[in-house]
Formats: sequence, structure tokens, C-alpha cells
Amino acid sequence: MEKRIELERRARKVNQITELNLDNCRSTSIVGLTDEYTALESLSLINVGLTTLKGFPKLPNLKKLELSDNRISSGLNYLTTSPKLQYLNLSGNKIKDLETLKPLEEFKNLAVLDLFNNDATQVDNYREKIFKMLPSLNFLDGFDCNDEEVQSDGDDDDEVNGNDSDEEGVSGDDDDEEGDSDDSDEEDNGEVSLSEVYNDDLEEDNSDWEGAEGEGGEDDEDEDSDIDDADGDANESAASVKDGKDGEKAGDAESQTRGKKRKHDG
Repeated sequence: MEKRIELERRARKVNQITELNLDNCRSTSIVGLTDEYTALESLSLINVGLTTLKGFPKLPNLKKLELSDNRISSGLNYLTTSPKLQYLNLSGNKIKDLETLKPLEEFKNLAVLDLFNNDATQVDNYREKIFKMLPSLNFLDGFDCNDEEVQSDGDDDDEVNGNDSDEEGVSGDDDDEEGDSDDSDEEDNGEVSLSEVYNDDLEEDNSDWEGAEGEGGEDDEDEDSDIDDADGDANESAASVKDGKDGEKAGDAESQTRGKKRKHDG
């Protein structure tokens, strides 16, 4: 225990240490802890193996003392040198009767006492007798005199925060659902508008295509008409040429006939 105390000190002055944790350091008695720790307010000696409290130092400012899971069966009177004690945990020890607890009457500020897993808790009307013995006591073994369970400030804060977070989570889910709904509506609207635009474009393309075909047809008809006209003109020209040639041939023949006749007449 002495080595553990030196380790926990961390080179600090003894009269400046307010909290000391000596859990599991293994010792059957208090060794190395002296009256010099005048500023000590919290001392923890859980599962050390203590069988006696003999040699417990005078700690005038001690308020919280953890002595659970040891083998203490008596000697609580050694604790009376720490009159400001408010919290005492003796659970998991060897205290067998209420008479052993009588020295605790000296602690006028003792508000929390834990005797869980001691034989003394099997005494008839145990809780009622302890609350009567110690008028300043608020909680015994984690419950008040009305069997209401003690809740630390940390637990209350966690519950409040938990409820708030749940509500926020629900609200957040609702907002997400609304947001998703809005997004889906927007997507639907977007799809409809895109479809309408696509259909409109398609109709315009079709109408343009039909118009182009119509114009193309008219152009084809005009071209065919022009071709027909050209063919007619060509035929007429050919016919007139032919007629001219035939006329010339006829004129030549007639001239030759007239010449022959004149020759014959001469």
C-alpha cells in the first residue's frame, strides 16, 4: 500500500492532495496513509483485502470513503476522526449485525450509506432501523426511505439528453421524409415536364418532316412538269426541223421537175 500511495502522489505535496485512489493495492490494514493528508476529500480502498480499520488516519476534510469488497467485520469507530463524512460504501464486507453500525451515529452529515451484500441486511426491518439510527441518511443501498431509487445528476442529464436526442431524431426523420416527398414530387414534375417537352419537340420534328416532304413533292411535280414541257418543246422543235427538211426536199424536187419540164419544152 505504501508504494501505491507514493505512486498516486505523483510528487505532489501531501497536504495538497484532495483525492486518492488505492483500489486493488492489497493490504489487510491501513499502512502509509497518515494524518498529513489534511486536504483529502475522497478516498477509495475498493478490493484491498482490509480486515480491520485500525490505524485509519485523521482526515478532517474527508467526505467520501469507498470501502467495498473488503473483509471488514468491525472497527467502524476508527472512522470517527473524519467528522465531515457524507458518503460511505461498505458493501461486500462481513458486517453481521446492526450493533456494529452504531459508531456511524457520530456522523451528523452522513447522507449515503451502502451495506449491500452484508449479513446485517438480513435483519428484520433492517432499513427502517437504519433510517431511524441515522436521521441524516437520505439513501440506503441506493434507495431512499420510500424505496425510491437514487439517480445521480449524470443519469438525469443522460435521460434528458437521450429524450432530446430521440425527439430530434424523430423530428429529423420527419424532415427527411418531407424532404424526400418534396424531392419525389419535384422529380415527378421534372419527368412530366421533360416528357412534355420531348413530345412537343417530337411533334415539331414530325410537322417539319411532313412540311419538307410536301415541299419536296411540289418541287418534284414542278420538276416533272418542267421536264414534260422541255420534252414537248424538244418534240416540237424536232417536228418543225423535220417539216422544214421535208419542205426543202419537196422544193428541190419541184425545182428539178420544173427544170426538166423547161428543158423538155425547149
